[in-house]
Amino acid sequence: MFTGIVAEQGTVLGIDRDGDASATLRLKAPTSTEGLALGGSIAVNGVCLTATRIDGQDFSVDVMGETLVRTTIGELAAGDTVNLERCVPAGGRLDGHVVQGHVDGVGELLEREPLGNWDRLRFGVPGPLARYIAEKGSIAVDGVSLTVTAVSAATEASPWFEVGLIPTTLEETGLGAKPVGARVNLEVDVLAKYTERLLSFAPQGSPAHRASVETANVEAACAETSGNQEAAR
Repeated sequence: MFTGIVAEQGTVLGIDRDGDASATLRLKAPTSTEGLALGGSIAVNGVCLTATRIDGQDFSVDVMGETLVRTTIGELAAGDTVNLERCVPAGGRLDGHVVQGHVDGVGELLEREPLGNWDRLRFGVPGPLARYIAEKGSIAVDGVSLTVTAVSAATEASPWFEVGLIPTTLEETGLGAKPVGARVNLEVDVLAKYTERLLSFAPQGSPAHRASVETANVEAACAETSGNQEAAR
């Protein structure tokens, strides 16, 4: 488990790919390799990976096809910087929020606005994930724990959310240099996903079941609207 508090920006030394089936990612991380053992967990841009080789300040991780398809890891190249976080020790401080390192989808940076010493960022989000993102809730963007400051309406065809980045986050994570159009890994609040799953098993006719059905109807309506708009383009 992680907390979304980035400890270091590592550097990609290389990525060896076997098509879409798998890859080996090699990184340099002077701080994160201290005490890192083979088999240890480390989050790379929010993706929980396992250290398979350690050589001084360098380490390697193996990436399976599922991860390459559902995250931005496969888009990395030598020289890129990545956000790194070691797993939180038992009894450690939970400074951010509960982050599993299980990326739910990929978003896109739509807007970036400097506002004094902080920036407002708006991200486009895949439709199926929008329902899990709430104003003042938590979200992990490239492994960075952030507070959602604004969200799109439930009926909006192209959902989005906004966050504010303080100077420390701008300086110490890769989000400070992300250009508009950049793709990012997103992990929504795991509690929201479990709540929805539990509601789906509620007895038919119960208030929880009705709420689940209403949610599904809204999702279907939004998907139909989005599909009609795509067809009209």
